Amino acid sequence: MPHEIDEAWIDEAIDRYRRLDTLRAEFDKAVAAHVVTIHSPDGTVEVLVTAAGEVTDVRIHGNLRQRDAPDLAREMRAAVTQATQAARWAREKIHDEIFGAFRALGE
Repeated sequence: MPHEIDEAWIDEAIDRYRRLDTLRAEFDKAVAAHVVTIHSPDGTVEVLVTAAGEVTDVRIHGNLRQRDAPDLAREMRAAVTQATQAARWAREKIHDEIFGAFRALGE
């Protein structure tokens, strides 16, 4: 017995795939453009990171003459760790904004 092909379902699936592809491109563009600024606990180190996780700038503030290298390295690690977490958080928020209303096939 031959199987019937549901043309409407196939058309809907193709439309949904195209919409999902468009949303994915929008998401990729948004996470690359969204920049989050993070500071180390003492404010010495500032890290700018995109929601995609790309560090775009690192800035050092204040007088470094009284700072020792291990202390500055600790502040840099803290800032980079916070930047990683902030990028993940921003990416999740953007994902929810873009894909939140996207319904599953068959809903």
